[in-house]
Amino acid sequence: MSTSIYKTTAQVTFFSTVEKSLSFVYRIVLSRAIGAEGLGIYQIALSVFSVFLTAASSGVPVTVSRLITKQNALGNTAGRSAVVTAGITATLLFTVPVCLVIFLGQKYFGFLFSDERCLGVFMIILPGLIITSVYSVMRGAFWGDKQFMPYSLIELAEDALMVVLGSILAFGAADAAEGARRAGMAVFISYVFSFAVSLFWYFKKGGRLVDPRTQLKPLLSSSLPITAMRTSASLLNSLVAILMPLLLVKMCGMTDGEAVGMYGVAAGMAVPILFIPSSLIGSIAVVLAPELSENYYKNRTELLKADVERSLRAAALIAFALIPLLFAAGKAAGEVLFCDSLSGEIVENCCWMLLPMCISMITGTVLNSMNRERATLINYFAGAAAMLICLAALTPAVGVYSYPAGLAASYVITSALNMRLLKKLCPGTKLAGYAARAAFACALSCAFGRLFTQTMENFLPPLACLFAGGAATALFTAVALLAMKTYSLFPIVNAVKGRISTIKRQKSAQKR
Repeated sequence: MSTSIYKTTAQVTFFSTVEKSLSFVYRIVLSRAIGAEGLGIYQIALSVFSVFLTAASSGVPVTVSRLITKQNALGNTAGRSAVVTAGITATLLFTVPVCLVIFLGQKYFGFLFSDERCLGVFMIILPGLIITSVYSVMRGAFWGDKQFMPYSLIELAEDALMVVLGSILAFGAADAAEGARRAGMAVFISYVFSFAVSLFWYFKKGGRLVDPRTQLKPLLSSSLPITAMRTSASLLNSLVAILMPLLLVKMCGMTDGEAVGMYGVAAGMAVPILFIPSSLIGSIAVVLAPELSENYYKNRTELLKADVERSLRAAALIAFALIPLLFAAGKAAGEVLFCDSLSGEIVENCCWMLLPMCISMITGTVLNSMNRERATLINYFAGAAAMLICLAALTPAVGVYSYPAGLAASYVITSALNMRLLKKLCPGTKLAGYAARAAFACALSCAFGRLFTQTMENFLPPLACLFAGGAATALFTAVALLAMKTYSLFPIVNAVKGRISTIKRQKSAQKR
């Protein structure tokens, strides 16, 4: 991986981390402002909306990025605008009719929600389906042209706007349902913002809308399997949002309000903490996908293999670095951030799922970059089946824990199947030895973190214990992973030296 890719990955990761941190803080604010019940209503409405959004455009950014990379590799600059126009056409052909049908017949769509109050939130966000689908095409165009800074800034600004507006609106709500509706308004306004800014930037940089017919067929053939997989994931999330409260009522004897609140704890509090690595994996995927596609289309076998191996190692490193932190401080995080001990217990007990989750995410990106979208779709379905089985079989015994257990099972199966295919496509790719060293360091860090945190609980209040335990565990983990040679400081040192050298040259030129 070249120095420029490390630099770009670090840049995208920084903005993505800030963005996800804002979203995480927003979850805390909402949980305080509208409670677990309001958060559950908001979460259910968003999960149903995400099904339509995913069906409309989830495969488009990756496909637009890959097709633009292909056009650049072939030297066909005229085809780039056709790819973007084809993406916009495809999304509008789906989203406009869907929005009209749902808006005109909204009274017939209440069956989509386990709680009728969710429909009001959903209808507020619904118009955003059209505009954010167009924005997804712009996002893919940014990726394909390696314009990562504009993409990062727009994403960050969109999230910041949603957080500020949502926080202001939610605290003035009369009840949980009203608070959820106001949070929905903030989501819609943020979609309008990113849509307007991305179009402005695209045309400012010379982008055009042209006849899309030459690129429409290849775009659809590549994007449909990805869209099918991600739509299935959204459908699965929506199904869980409906089934989980229902199963808790039927099998665990809870009331409707208790069940929705319990689901809000798991899906709105615990799972977002467990999904922290997704932002880091997403940053790597955004930067690496065009590079992988370019090497694939130009038949650079050795470079492709090297990038695949580094991607897998990066995903494993992220997982093994974060597992000790969540294992040691997860319970305290739930109590401090959400005033809810159950959310912290779920994080603490289920943090091991980070490894299969990270491997599943990165292998899916790598395989899609190598034109294996249909294979990743099949592998996803195998994991989804395992999740549904876990929900049905485990809820009577473990209650809401069946949800994270199902997620873990789906990631284990998907990552295993993806790795099997990847080793066939890139024989000789090695991960086992690296993973074994990282796992040993992770185990030591978990033991240290738990012992340190339990000791500090006797002397410090929860907030201080969270920071002290988290900082000590993170430092120990960094040293342990470095000692096991799972990462090197040389790229960082070289980048800093290069930056210092550049600054010196600039100052010297100014003096002359």
